[in-house]
Amino acid sequence: MQFKKSVCAITCAFTLAFSLALPAQAQKKLPSDAAPDDIFLALRDAVRADDSATALTLASRLPDYVIPSYVDYYRLKPRVRDFTASQAEIREFLNRYDGSAIADRLRNDWLLALGKNGDWATFDEQYPLFILNDDVQVKCFALTSRALKGQNVADEARAALISPKDYGQGCSDLIVTLFQNHQFDDNDIWAQIRQAVEAGSPTVARRAAAVFNDRTDVVLQQAIDKPGPLLARGPGKTRTAHELYIVALGRVARNNAQQAGMLLNTASGLSQQEQATAWAQIALQASMKLTPEAIDYWRKTRDVPLSYEAYQWKARIALRAGDWKLLRSTIDVMPASLRSDITWTYWQARALRQDGQNEAAQKLFQSIASNVGFYGQLATEELGKKIVIPPGPVPATAAEIAPMAQNEGFKRALKFYDLNMRFEGIREWNWELRKMNDRQLLAAAEFARQSDVLDRMVNTSERTRAEMDFTQRFPAPHLTEMTASTRALGLENAWVYGLIRQESRFIKNAKSYVGASGLMQLMPSTAKYVARKIGMSEFSQDQINDINTNILLGTNYLNMVLNNLDGSQALATAAYNAGPSRPRSWRATLPGPVEGAIFAETIPFNETRGYVKNVMSNATYYAAIFENRPQSLKQRLGMVGPKVDAPTDLP
Repeated sequence: MQFKKSVCAITCAFTLAFSLALPAQAQKKLPSDAAPDDIFLALRDAVRADDSATALTLASRLPDYVIPSYVDYYRLKPRVRDFTASQAEIREFLNRYDGSAIADRLRNDWLLALGKNGDWATFDEQYPLFILNDDVQVKCFALTSRALKGQNVADEARAALISPKDYGQGCSDLIVTLFQNHQFDDNDIWAQIRQAVEAGSPTVARRAAAVFNDRTDVVLQQAIDKPGPLLARGPGKTRTAHELYIVALGRVARNNAQQAGMLLNTASGLSQQEQATAWAQIALQASMKLTPEAIDYWRKTRDVPLSYEAYQWKARIALRAGDWKLLRSTIDVMPASLRSDITWTYWQARALRQDGQNEAAQKLFQSIASNVGFYGQLATEELGKKIVIPPGPVPATAAEIAPMAQNEGFKRALKFYDLNMRFEGIREWNWELRKMNDRQLLAAAEFARQSDVLDRMVNTSERTRAEMDFTQRFPAPHLTEMTASTRALGLENAWVYGLIRQESRFIKNAKSYVGASGLMQLMPSTAKYVARKIGMSEFSQDQINDINTNILLGTNYLNMVLNNLDGSQALATAAYNAGPSRPRSWRATLPGPVEGAIFAETIPFNETRGYVKNVMSNATYYAAIFENRPQSLKQRLGMVGPKVDAPTDLP
């Protein structure tokens, strides 16, 4: 099966891709009697294309549109981005729609423009008013503004500069500013360069290297693109030459970690710290491919500072190798924000227990057991309990639900859902949830159920803390159709629903940007393959979103994958997301049998790793609901061994 991104992963990141908007070429060719919704969609597309002239023309055709704030926003946004909008226009919009989601969105756009333009006086005035404050670039611009005023922001910057793919101009400018005013030194710059190269962001790396003003950025690009000639010359004698050599080793290690290791073993002139840093570059690349030598490479890194990604992979490879001592020492030196993540709290507790420190381990397990996700469930089991459904709250009353139906933000969200503009719909919906208490959230979730937007029901209900309604969090629509299909195959309903909850959040017409469709997010080629295998002679692609057909094909494919992988739900779940061949190769590199939780945590694809953990966690709750008895996530995960599986023709 072709690797695909699930709609849930895309929804949670606000990047759902639905394909009903008008093509770009149609924007200027709308008929004079075009429907307002069609004009609005074309307006949205013109703005996405930064076509301000077309946006202004289309906006003028919507004087009385049902969502006037977005017409005004689309009219203004391209001009904010290209600095042609006046401050008076922008301030007027912000005042008119004060307190709304779209006003906060425009303020985000404006702050980016102000930062790029270096208008720090206006930026400093507007930044405290940015409510969501969820834009990494804006945060970097804010730190730059403070640094230019003489404030020391180095520690805050180091904590913020951990994801190069999110940097943009704002964070690259911050790095330069901090170096120029001596808050960052050479060590900071090279750490940023290595991190950017690790993350596949060479442009960010080159921008950081440019601070040295000595063609380091040019040679860095050569080390990234063609590391061989640089490595052949050896490490050289200067700090810059050593660092470039280390980068080049990491690039070679992407394809051949053993070769990189041999080169490092014969290199001379590197300090012990530089050698450890170089081994970390090699170890990270070896970890991504789950090569057996990765654990040995990590052991040579000692306590050298690492990127966030490298710290986590050092811990994962220690887990895979059963090296609990290395696991614990790695977690101990992680940055505090990373060490406190529930993933590493759980594994730190496991490492402590392995070391005989049961009391300390118990305290850590207890600190996360109330979390209803994957590691909260595992911590609960480590405390000797099973997974149960908590008592439900008093259902939301009609009086509690009524205000939700009158909520203007929810009205806008539902209109956007009708237009398949889920990005905008989710933004409007979530904006309204920010200040709600548990009872209001439950009422909003019930309103979402009544409005047939089950993804919003699930996500809204998940925000409650004291009152948890698991019928909202784990719905089971189409149960009759599902049972008819699963019973014939001997599949477990709980597992299938756990997968659907992660794949599509029960959006019936869901379509990911790579083309996976429907509740079970079937790729066209997979649907065609399964239809042929089960004898659906009259199958056509337009049937994929039909509920019955989607369930029939999806459950049959899931059953094929399960049977192909020894009945392991953990492996089959990974295969459903990443394709059957990948889990087979991942398990083949295991040094021996490992817990399913260790297999899941060491999956080298970020999306698939989270996907497997979420599906298996979901399935455990669904089983508790369907069977009305305590469940074990650990038992469901089982053990995964290093079997080399035979090839399969499954897509």
